[in-house]
Amino acid sequence: MARYHNISGFRRILAQLSWCMAVFSAFASGASAMPVVDSVRIGDYPEKTRFVIEFDKPIKFNVFTLGSPYRVVVELPEVAWHIKPDAVPRGKRITGYRFGLFRPGQSRVVIDLKSPIRVTNSYTLPPNAKRGHRLVLDITEISSARFAALQKRRPVMRSPTPKVAPVVRAPRPPIKKPKTRRKALRPLIVLDPGHGGVDPGARGRKGTLEKELVLNQAREVRRQLLATGRYRVVMTRSRDVFVRLRERIAIAHRAGGDLFISLHADSIGNRDIRGGSVYTLSERASDKEAEALARRENKSDIIAGVDLNDQSKTVAKILIDLRQRLTKNDSVAFAKTLLSQLSTKTRMLRRKHRFAGFAVLKGPEIPSVLIEMGYLSNLQDERLLRRSSHRRKIAGAIVRAIDSYFSRQQALRQP
Repeated sequence: MARYHNISGFRRILAQLSWCMAVFSAFASGASAMPVVDSVRIGDYPEKTRFVIEFDKPIKFNVFTLGSPYRVVVELPEVAWHIKPDAVPRGKRITGYRFGLFRPGQSRVVIDLKSPIRVTNSYTLPPNAKRGHRLVLDITEISSARFAALQKRRPVMRSPTPKVAPVVRAPRPPIKKPKTRRKALRPLIVLDPGHGGVDPGARGRKGTLEKELVLNQAREVRRQLLATGRYRVVMTRSRDVFVRLRERIAIAHRAGGDLFISLHADSIGNRDIRGGSVYTLSERASDKEAEALARRENKSDIIAGVDLNDQSKTVAKILIDLRQRLTKNDSVAFAKTLLSQLSTKTRMLRRKHRFAGFAVLKGPEIPSVLIEMGYLSNLQDERLLRRSSHRRKIAGAIVRAIDSYFSRQQALRQP
C-alpha cells in the first residue's frame, strides 16, 4: 500500500510538471507571437521611391500622410524591432525615418520626406525563397496644391486583410487634486522621462539613445525617492513608449502632482561642449541655444507622426496658456536648490540655469523643471551618463534637492 501511495505521489508530481511545462509553452508561444521587423529597404526609381519593411510573419497596417512637415505614417501592431536604430537609409525623396512603440499595442514608422508626395500603392507580399513577409509602399511626388487637396479627404490606405480591432481600455477616472491636502499625505513627485517609442530623442556619438538613458535615470530617481518613505512617485512613462506632450501634462494633473521633473540629455554641433543645466518656463528664452533646444523638444509630437490639426481649442490653450504666474516662483526656487545639489556631483554649464518655452513645463498649477543632464554629442558626457554609478549620483542630488524644497515649503506655510 505504501508503494502504491508513493507511485501515486510520483504521478501527481509528473502531472504537475507537465502542467507547468504546458503553461510555460503557451506563454512562450504567446510571447513569440509578436511580429519581428527584420529589415527596411529603400529603392529609388525615376517615377517613384519604394519603401519596404520585412517581417517574419504577416501583419496588418494603416498608412496616411501628414504635412508641415511632410511625412508618411505607417501604423502597425506592436512589433519587435530587430534593426539597428542607426541603420537609417535615405533616398531621393526620403530624408530618414523613425520607428518604435507609439502606444501599447501599436507600433509606428514615420518617414520624413523632402517634398509633397502621395502613397500610390501599399500592399503586402508573401514570403519567397529569399525574403520574408513584406509591406511595400510606393511614394510619388506631387504638387503642394494636390497634396493639400488630398489631405482634406485624408484617405487611409489599409491592408487588404481586415483591420485588427483596437484594444478597448477602461477609461481612467480623473483624479482631482484636493484643494487642501492633509498633513499626512506625502508629496507626489511626477518624473517625466523625455521622448520614448517612435521618438528617440538625441543620439550619442557611441549610439546612446536619449529615450533609453533618461528612462533609466528616472527609474533610479524613483527608486531612491520611494526608499525614503517620504514621497509618492508617478512616471509619465515607465517603458519605451511614445507619450504626447499634452498627455505628459495631463498625467501630472490627473495624479495631483506637487512637483514635475522632466529628464533629458542634449546634443549639439560643438562636440567639445559638455555639462548639465536646469530649465524653467519662460516665453522669452535666456539665450539662442535655449530657444533652439525648446524648439527641438516641442517637436516631439511631430517626430512621432502626430497630426497637430486635431487639437481642440481647450487642448491648444493647455499648451500655450501661461497661468504659471503663481507656480513660476516655486519652479525657480526648486531649480536653484537643484542646481546647488547637482553642481556637487556632476559638471554643469557655466550658464546652468536657463529659461525657455518648453511645452511640458506649461502645466499651470505644478512647479516644474526640465533637467538636461549633459550632452550626448560629447564623448565624456555620454560615457558618464551611461554609467549606473553616475545615475545614482544624479538621482541622489535630485532627491536631496526635493527634500530641501519641501522643507522650505513647509517652513513657509507655518504661521
